[in-house]
Amino acid sequence: MVRRVLVLVCLALGAPNALAYPGGTPSYVTDVAPYCTSCHSSTSPDQLQGVPTQRVQAELADKKHIAKIKGAKEGSPYAALTAAQRTALIGAIEQIDAASRISLVAPTTLKPDQVFEVTLNATGGSGPTVGMALVDSDQRWQARPAASAGWQVLDKPSVTGPDGQPQTQFTDGRNPMLPPGTSYVNVYGVSADPGQGTFSSVSATFRLRAPHLPGEYPLAAVFFYGTEKAAPHGAVESLQGKRPLGGFGGNSGRVKFSPVLRIQVR
Repeated sequence: MVRRVLVLVCLALGAPNALAYPGGTPSYVTDVAPYCTSCHSSTSPDQLQGVPTQRVQAELADKKHIAKIKGAKEGSPYAALTAAQRTALIGAIEQIDAASRISLVAPTTLKPDQVFEVTLNATGGSGPTVGMALVDSDQRWQARPAASAGWQVLDKPSVTGPDGQPQTQFTDGRNPMLPPGTSYVNVYGVSADPGQGTFSSVSATFRLRAPHLPGEYPLAAVFFYGTEKAAPHGAVESLQGKRPLGGFGGNSGRVKFSPVLRIQVR
């Protein structure tokens, strides 16, 4: 069972020193829950089961993000684009969303306290950073870090970047005085070219211990990614480097889940 306190962090803080969206969360090397990504848009109404229909629709990318580009009002960062530029931007964003996905590879049956590995495989996102995490549900406002369901993360995750090489940039930021295992990682060096139909693929492998008591336990993966920076007219220069045109109010980030696995511990 879990023996450490989980700290739930927000991936979408706007403070410059947070270095959060869209450059990842290098200051927050800990477990996360997806409800905190309030500046991201949902990719499917299935993420918000039980939520009133009107509220669900307001969270979906089509209304929360794309509609701001289509109907850009005076003062909006999108208002400076021509109609043709907005069309190109939307088309590329839709390509990135269609290409972006995450999967979870894990055993279906385990013994109590068995040590095993799970691997998250993700493709897409505009880059340069994406986030991946293990959670217990595919419900955006309800999911908890995997450890809350009884899965103990034993070590730092092993990350493979888009070049096929190991990455430790994010996990090296974990305080060595604390337990090393976290159920969340940033992956760097991600890029996309919607025009060419090319998108980065990355992975992370986690070493876990199964719950002590027999039963059925849920496990899923969640993918945090951006859409604008790799799209035509979607990036602007700032003191922090390239930023999405819509900024934090554009809701150009996304939350996407893998199917939930129901793993038998017996």
